[in-house]
Amino acid sequence: MFKIKKSDLPALFQEIGRKNELYLPVKEAGQVNFGVWEENAQVDLDTLKSVKSPKDIFFPQCENLYSCKRDGKKLTVEPEALKSQPFVVFGMRGCDVKGLTVLDQVFLSDPVDTFYQARRNMGTIVALACHRPDESCFCKVFGNDAAQPEADVAAWLTEEALYWQPLTEKGTDLTGQVQALLKEADAGDEAAVEQEKAVIRAIVEKLPYSSLSLEGWNGEAEQKRFDSQLWEELYKPCLACGTCTFVCPTCQCYDIKDYTAGNEVRRYRCWDSCMYSDFTMMAAANNRTSQMQRFRQRFMHKLVYFPANNNGMYSCVGCGRCVEKCPASLNIVKVIKRFAAEDAKEKSEKVGGGENE
Repeated sequence: MFKIKKSDLPALFQEIGRKNELYLPVKEAGQVNFGVWEENAQVDLDTLKSVKSPKDIFFPQCENLYSCKRDGKKLTVEPEALKSQPFVVFGMRGCDVKGLTVLDQVFLSDPVDTFYQARRNMGTIVALACHRPDESCFCKVFGNDAAQPEADVAAWLTEEALYWQPLTEKGTDLTGQVQALLKEADAGDEAAVEQEKAVIRAIVEKLPYSSLSLEGWNGEAEQKRFDSQLWEELYKPCLACGTCTFVCPTCQCYDIKDYTAGNEVRRYRCWDSCMYSDFTMMAAANNRTSQMQRFRQRFMHKLVYFPANNNGMYSCVGCGRCVEKCPASLNIVKVIKRFAAEDAKEKSEKVGGGENE
């Protein structure tokens, strides 16, 4: 393990940026999102969560795929170049890193998405432990440890220093690039990190959603959950704005479109949302014709369909962004709790019915 004074972090960013593109949390217009590092950037490592997850560094909100060019009668197709320059993402939280493992199941399975694959290969992640998790967090429910992020480098930021621990070959390589700025941690430093971990975990245990139960949600629950009448009750406040999908670290829906640019046509893809009425629209219309069906699809995918097809892995990491950002106060926590209450009611009725018999 290594350490660096907090006051020396600008020098660390500069050194990383000499050989790599560097992305980190940057504050602009009062909001924090991941952006390319520049010397005058207002870096903000203290804000717990960026507004959007940093998934768009690996899965951009909009990107060109290829161009079709015409020169007289000659037509050529030119694919966009794959990412080939190494880059570092500094300051991702453990939940966002776990979000990438969900995206890996989608984009790195056959057929492999080569655009995403290239970015994953070129990217090195320095993940920060969550110094002070907040009330909207429920990462523990999905098996994430806010105190011990799993990345190429795990880091802990205290009032005085940043502690740095390489965990992978990429992390070791990056450590070598900045070795001159790092100091070996001693036993006292390691004790300070362990104390930091203990404090983080103690906070997590006290958060209101940390005891949320996933009982009844798995790949075996498809028909029962799908047929539940609760969806008709739950969906009604939904505005179909798509905010939940755009801030989510694991949503992967996208649309593909073409646009004309002079003598060429460019094909691009951009994020889409299962909450929109024209999502998956086909010539024969849409197979989900109501907002209730679209609302149900979102949560069934995260809590039933995805684990059914990915060895039990849920497509939620408990980051809490949807809890914070939904204008109608609808989110996955509310759905899980409402179904838990309904399940408890059914069990109680069965027990009561048995006793009456």
